[in-house]
Amino acid sequence: MCSATTHLLTLGFRQALTSSFSPSPRRAFVFGQSRHLKEIRHRGCISRRSILRVSAVDENPSAISTLLEDGSGSCGGPVVLEESSVSHGEKSSYMLSSSQGERCDSDSLVYPLADVDLTLRKERLEARNEALAMSAHRFSTSFPSKPKRRRIRPGILINLGLIAFLVSFLLFFDWCSWKIVRMPLEPFYLTHPFLASLVLSACAGFLYVPMIDNMRVHQILRKEGPSTHSSKRGTPTMGGLFFIPVGIFVAQRIAGLSSVQFYGTALATLAFAAIGLIDDALSCVKSHNYGLPGWIKLFLQVAVGACFSIWLDSTNISTPYNMKLLVPMPQPFGLVYLGKPYMILTAFCFASMGNGVNLTDGLDGLAGGAAALAFIGMSVAVLAICPELAVFGASMAGACIGFLFHNRYKASIFMGDTGSLALGGALAAMAACTGMFFPLFISSGLFVLEVLSVIVQVSVMKVTKRIYGVARRFFRMAPVHHHFELCGFREPIIVASAYAISFVFALVAGYIGLISA
Repeated sequence: MCSATTHLLTLGFRQALTSSFSPSPRRAFVFGQSRHLKEIRHRGCISRRSILRVSAVDENPSAISTLLEDGSGSCGGPVVLEESSVSHGEKSSYMLSSSQGERCDSDSLVYPLADVDLTLRKERLEARNEALAMSAHRFSTSFPSKPKRRRIRPGILINLGLIAFLVSFLLFFDWCSWKIVRMPLEPFYLTHPFLASLVLSACAGFLYVPMIDNMRVHQILRKEGPSTHSSKRGTPTMGGLFFIPVGIFVAQRIAGLSSVQFYGTALATLAFAAIGLIDDALSCVKSHNYGLPGWIKLFLQVAVGACFSIWLDSTNISTPYNMKLLVPMPQPFGLVYLGKPYMILTAFCFASMGNGVNLTDGLDGLAGGAAALAFIGMSVAVLAICPELAVFGASMAGACIGFLFHNRYKASIFMGDTGSLALGGALAAMAACTGMFFPLFISSGLFVLEVLSVIVQVSVMKVTKRIYGVARRFFRMAPVHHHFELCGFREPIIVASAYAISFVFALVAGYIGLISA
């Protein structure tokens, strides 16, 4: 056997033993047409393809067997690679000799002549396998099998449905209003202020909400409320500061300065907003305080209502009947003159409407949407008596819808007492200037139900405590929207149902107001 063959086979076998492979106890290796065997073939030592096969390799081998054969098996016997002594971690030398004393170029006994280190670093291989497995997992999870469907939030769907309904209703009413009220009205008489207030209020909210949030003017939640409202802690409040002025401004620009009723209604709205602002400011400055005491807040509302009644009695207001302090009622009642009780009824409406809207403002979007529908109902009801107040009602309804862009579920801001008291005062002022008290209580039917639920709850608890010694509840929690919330209904479901009820109330109120006028 030529010396080149011996040297190259030795090098090839050494590379086979020192190459990195998995740490399993036994692993087969096949080297076909390696670089060294090709070189042997070119030198003429081997005439055909030869394969060096390592049948078994152990970490602590007792014997290493190799078979060197050509493609046609021209060499008769196998070549055995024997180890004199190889142990794990030891270094040994090998010799190359002929098998069975015969000289053959393809049958040789091969022994490595240099030191061979058979130690394997399991830790490094395991770490490498873990890294590969982690990379494969991340790669597979980065491509989801099914793309996630983006669902539209329920608050957005409810808002879009409410806007579509109100715009459609106002367009239809503007188209046929001249036939109903027998008055020459401008095109889009109610739709124009509604859409203008909606857009301006929504845009003003995008500037106001981040500013009030940076000032940390946040809502103080009562401990008596539902536990599910804990996630609303830290939500900004005083939202009435940006959408109430928008509604008044748009109405003033469209209705003009000639309407005394509009001036009085706007001043009453701002007066109630000031009461709510004081209450919100005290709540935010002193986090342990809940604002103005209840009796002071009620006294201020009644005082504003009384002042408004005195102003109505003293000022010169033009009405279609050439007489003030009249209450239009449907047939067979007709026009009812109240006289001095008219002033008491006005003060009562101011206090009840303000507190009604305030109690309803307990869920995201509930008070704003219900107030918008109530304003639409009152705009239709008072159109024949005072068209300027109808424009004011449509403008305030648009401002409420613009506020819902930021107050929908889940709300980014609350209207606070600043907004709720102002909305209640505006509704009461519209009724007081026109005598439409009956349509007022119908269009604000949701607010009336909320107030009645609180009255029933308190009355039942007082009576049962006196009779049985233990207070029992009629509702799980009052106002009634919290009762349904504790029964398991989700907020968007309760709000959408309240909108449907308010829509029916608004239609009935508008119809009664038209036939009464």
